[in-house]
Amino acid sequence: MINPIIRLDYPDPEVIRVEDTYYMISTTMHFMPGGAILRSYNLKDWELLTYLYDILGDTPEEMLDGGNIYGKGMWAPTMRYHKGRFYILFVANNTHKTYLFTSDNIMGPWKKSYVEGFYHDASLFFDDDDRKYIIYGNKTIYLTELNDTLTAPKEGGLHRVIVEDKDHPGLGYEGTHFYKINGRYYAFFIHSLRDRWFRTEACFYSDSLEGEFTGGDVLACDMNYRGSGVAQGGIVDTPDGKWYGILFQDRGAVGRLPVLVPVKFEDGKPVFGIDGNIPEEIETTDLKPGYKYEALYSSDDFDYEPDESGKVALKKVWQWNHNPDNKLWSVTERKNALRLHSGRLCDNVLESINTLTQRTYDPYSEAVVTVDASALKEGDYAGICAFQGLFAALSVTKTGDGFKLVMHGKAPVPGARPGDDNEPVEEVFEEVLTDSPVVTLKCTFDCEKGDVVNMYYKKNDEWIHIGKEKEMQFRLDHFTGCRYGLYYYSREKTGGYADFMKFEYIV
Repeated sequence: MINPIIRLDYPDPEVIRVEDTYYMISTTMHFMPGGAILRSYNLKDWELLTYLYDILGDTPEEMLDGGNIYGKGMWAPTMRYHKGRFYILFVANNTHKTYLFTSDNIMGPWKKSYVEGFYHDASLFFDDDDRKYIIYGNKTIYLTELNDTLTAPKEGGLHRVIVEDKDHPGLGYEGTHFYKINGRYYAFFIHSLRDRWFRTEACFYSDSLEGEFTGGDVLACDMNYRGSGVAQGGIVDTPDGKWYGILFQDRGAVGRLPVLVPVKFEDGKPVFGIDGNIPEEIETTDLKPGYKYEALYSSDDFDYEPDESGKVALKKVWQWNHNPDNKLWSVTERKNALRLHSGRLCDNVLESINTLTQRTYDPYSEAVVTVDASALKEGDYAGICAFQGLFAALSVTKTGDGFKLVMHGKAPVPGARPGDDNEPVEEVFEEVLTDSPVVTLKCTFDCEKGDVVNMYYKKNDEWIHIGKEKEMQFRLDHFTGCRYGLYYYSREKTGGYADFMKFEYIV
């Protein structure tokens, strides 16, 4: 079984091929570094190659200073390779700007610029005559010609509506991916069925940019999973002329997972899947047989050495919850340890700067870490969490009586939505005293049992369950899948630190 082809949260996938190599980029929102770029040689196995940027901006919200950008940040990128140059374009929903990154090399350096305007779920397109366009929108889909420098709409250039669905009661057409194939223009979209929520892939096509775009739904399949449809993403061709789509499926709290779908063109119309279904197993041509891919998750013993400039690059699988404060973390102050310092007072893990995260894995995974809390101040919290808007955390904290373990978090409230009056508040589910400030903690994440998290601590070489089994939920406040997080924050006084050692990721 290969589908989903990636068992971690990589939503809104965009895929291109350059000679024998496939590249994918997806939405990374508030996590930094951002714009994760993946690589494959067979469309089924993927590894994390690089990031587009370390940080996107330095506003107070991006620094978690009096605000945040949860659920905002970088959305739905488009990636193109044109005349030997890579182009990646997206909007950020906190700055309301359209960003364009360009480079001659997929590894960078990348030049950042801006396109005048704000283009929801945009697709960048270069036509055969080298005219440049952006296709974007929700329910009403626009095609706008850009100037030669890609900095603004072209004065007097083509600007028109190509598809419209204003009266849709739910999610109308959005998530545009635009291509020209064998002389015909194709616009692919995601939307929901009109009578119920069900992600559906649609395609409209035309023989000219000025002509009428006609079409409709091309895929409505949930792979027998929770009635959750598969849609939104790019299509890509192989060197031998076959086509595949890489779309995503909502898989509950773990997030939105990429799915590989065979595509054929019959009489110029795209046909997704086989008899309307997505096969579990798909044969593809391996363009580099025997290649060993790096996993998209990793354990870490935090054994790092600075480079010639004195900087340290963590393993690519790690991302910070927002812009990091680089003065407040280190992997060199103590060998084989990630040291987190507190820099400001905050109330919970969602407000904490320098929370270091990795995606959780479907259907099951667990994370283990040893925390040395000897240098905590009273009121400090350090530990491991399942990081989402509704979070679960296991902290070691210092009190006047010594050290204790606290399992805490936000539990779901039936019918509550982010921002409602009955929005969940943080609760303490269990506390236990510990006779040592050095503790080993474990967080498990189980999709098959209903997206539940359990917390454990080690005592006398045995795992002791603490607190309650906690349901996680994918919600629009964060708009991302659940992650494991390592965190440290102060509620009363700054100046302490916590050391994290021997992180283990187990699937």
